[in-house]
Amino acid sequence: MKKTFIVALVTGIGLLSSWAAAATDFSARVVTVHEGDRLLIYHAGKNETVYLQDIDCPELKQPHGRRAKHVTQAYVGGREVLVRNLQRDKHGRATVEIILPNGRNLGHELLKEGLAWWRKFDSKDRSLGEIETLVQAERKGLWADPNPVPPWKWTQPKKLRR
Repeated sequence: MKKTFIVALVTGIGLLSSWAAAATDFSARVVTVHEGDRLLIYHAGKNETVYLQDIDCPELKQPHGRRAKHVTQAYVGGREVLVRNLQRDKHGRATVEIILPNGRNLGHELLKEGLAWWRKFDSKDRSLGEIETLVQAERKGLWADPNPVPPWKWTQPKKLRR
């Protein structure tokens, strides 16, 4: 009984602290933009690589990959940003929302410019599907290409892409 209580208490504290961490916004400086959706930020006395939630930009060697990186650099490179909703994905990577000084979400802006795909398979924000559909219809950015290949398929061996 005592052991069960201690396990439950420790589990509860762990869940509470992870919830509190996810709910806390903090300021960070963008040190490096590695790719459109992968940044190195500095906060709490250390550097940390973070990925933008809900989107996936083309890899650097893909069409529009370098443009996505340059646009992200123009938005946040070397600047202080608001970091929101820090979580860990199934691979242990830190995923975040980056809020720009104008209050807009960086990932959403990249999606609107046609420089990212909506990660519908693990996103809780269904409004991004509507944005992606509009951008596709306008043939903006990567959607101007006849057959854009999302990064999660592009990185697979060629014979598995079919």
